[in-house]
Amino acid sequence: MAPGNRKSPTRSASSESSYSLMEFMADFPDDETCLRWLWTTRYAPDGEHAYCPRCEADRAFHRYETKQQRQSWTCTTCSLHIHPTAGTIFHKSSTALHLWFYAMYLMTSTRCGISAKQLERELGVTYKTAWRMFTLIRNELMTQDDDAPLSGVVEMDEMYVGGKPRLADKREFAKGPGTKQSAAIKWSHEKKTPVFGMVEQNRKQWIDGDPKPTVTRHGKIVAKVVPKNPQKAIVGHIDNHVAPETVVYTDDARIYDRLSRDGWDHSTINHSEGVYVSGDIHTQTIEGFWSLVKRGIDGTHHAVSPKWLQGYLNEYAWRYNHRDDGRAMFLTLLIRSAVTPVA
Repeated sequence: MAPGNRKSPTRSASSESSYSLMEFMADFPDDETCLRWLWTTRYAPDGEHAYCPRCEADRAFHRYETKQQRQSWTCTTCSLHIHPTAGTIFHKSSTALHLWFYAMYLMTSTRCGISAKQLERELGVTYKTAWRMFTLIRNELMTQDDDAPLSGVVEMDEMYVGGKPRLADKREFAKGPGTKQSAAIKWSHEKKTPVFGMVEQNRKQWIDGDPKPTVTRHGKIVAKVVPKNPQKAIVGHIDNHVAPETVVYTDDARIYDRLSRDGWDHSTINHSEGVYVSGDIHTQTIEGFWSLVKRGIDGTHHAVSPKWLQGYLNEYAWRYNHRDDGRAMFLTLLIRSAVTPVA
């Protein structure tokens, strides 16, 4: 391949990236550019005229330089100040918008996530600041409640997040009644945090001449932390996030016994008998997502407390659901930061 222009590098057509670091730096080179993007996206598409609540009409606005470095535009008629960061996750933050935007870029350009300690090193901020930035992005911009209901064929499964049993725990497994495996399962139920997930299988279509079916729509996922006795919560999540007439696949766990009685088209795969695929029935898709979450937590974050686990699930589910949007995940998240109100 012929060498490119080293003074103006471009993203390779064969790259899996949809938005490179060089493109980010070109689009948002400094804090002022980030602030003007927020102003034009939220209030003034032409950069100058916006609706003035005091005048109750469209007016011209101007940005004046102040000693306080005020991040606002002023109505030239009534002198009303409009702050583009008000009502967003950036409100009252002393951290530069440029650093906020770069943090969102890092979160959307990684597959297994990035830790707050790594963000601290990348941005040169304190750990407390980096942790707060990530927490707001996960819990305010990456929520799962506004997605459309799952439909078609939906796989459901649960997993447990937490540490491994210590040597003393393993000794207790041998002493207790039942098998070591049943004792280990009971220990997981007591010590770990249960998580429930639902994922659509990809919609596929056979096209004449193609050796494999073509994916016409990539499935979405919902992942939620549930209580220790999860059946009531699981039924609630299914009712809230799954459309009627959906085909449901699960393993043979007893918490799913009532789905058929509740009217769902429910099929099970008997994992307890060592069966993992039976025709079209399986839960491999949701288990693949659990593997991604566990590898990310173990390798990147090392440990996550139950209090903040839902935020991490939001992050992984959001990346999964936007993996094939057709535009860069960073741009999608950036627009959400401008249009999502924050109390």
